[in-house]
Amino acid sequence: MDIAIKRRLSVFLFIFLLFLSGCAGVPKKGEIAAFDINGTAYYPLVRICEQKDIAWEYDTLTRSMTLAYGEHRINLRAGESIALVDGRPIHLSHPVEIYQGTMAVPEKFREQVLDVVFGRPQAVPTTYALSSKLRKVVIDAGHGGVDPGAIGRSGLREKDVNLDIAKRLSLILTQGGVEVVMTRSTDKFIPLPRRVEITNNSGADLFISIHSNANRVRSLNGFEVYYVSSGVSDSKRALSSAKSAPLNLEKAYFSGRSQTIKAILWDMIYTQSRAESIELSHSICRSMDDSTGVKVIGVKSAGFQVLRGPSLPSVLVETGFLSNSDEECKLKNSYYRQKIAEAVADGVANYAQEAVLVRMAHK
Repeated sequence: MDIAIKRRLSVFLFIFLLFLSGCAGVPKKGEIAAFDINGTAYYPLVRICEQKDIAWEYDTLTRSMTLAYGEHRINLRAGESIALVDGRPIHLSHPVEIYQGTMAVPEKFREQVLDVVFGRPQAVPTTYALSSKLRKVVIDAGHGGVDPGAIGRSGLREKDVNLDIAKRLSLILTQGGVEVVMTRSTDKFIPLPRRVEITNNSGADLFISIHSNANRVRSLNGFEVYYVSSGVSDSKRALSSAKSAPLNLEKAYFSGRSQTIKAILWDMIYTQSRAESIELSHSICRSMDDSTGVKVIGVKSAGFQVLRGPSLPSVLVETGFLSNSDEECKLKNSYYRQKIAEAVADGVANYAQEAVLVRMAHK
């Protein structure tokens, strides 16, 4: 059946049922009849879409509805008090309801959601004025392609969670004026050496790798951030970089003359980078603790290759344990993933405000 015919039939059925139940009056021309649910005025969402010329799709299985207006997308789910507007959560005054077989939204839905989509200035989601402190950030979505990473009991794959959060974080930082380089933006396998290569050739200020945790002890849960372990020798990394990586110091009188001097400079770079990584890790953890109420395990060090290789401040974020059923359930929720992305962005913003970023010699 044609989609337009289906929509007209659903609208007709909704209005017919309202009249049978005695809930609808005779609205004025152009108005949409409201009805009362627990003392709150609600409106049929299909009728609003028809009036505003908004395309919509309804999923009966999940009881969710997607609205499309130009480049904007709104996602709603029955029973939820949150609408996802262009990937960002907007809290509603009352939950979305199913009434007489159709989705209904509270009276303030237009003000709280549609005004956002139509560009009302005060309703635009918060962005981060970061460009004055940060020019470019590399975001690495862990795993991908043939490498699914950890898999939860329900089948939730780490590679999918990582990519979704990475994309959300990328959007937030981009809106703040920061250029973002993603090591992968699709479900593609990228070898670890290639991720490091992309990072070191990017000229970025920070590297953030997004992961989800797993452990045989299924009760373990929480959020944690890693920086490169002190057990990873800066001197050894410096010697390797001095032999193969350019310092881009053409104007310096010693450039190209002494590999020893180059090694000393690289050692300084890696040492400073580790210190900045620790500061960034703590900033992200503080933001996560303040804004989400999630259990924050804290800051740790590790010898992960994606942390050893980059010559810029680098952190690896473990967003939660897929091996923990409660945390897996949370990570399935798009609103929760959005909260994580926003908390990480807050941590980056706070770090950028408090620290003068060291401009690495590779830029």
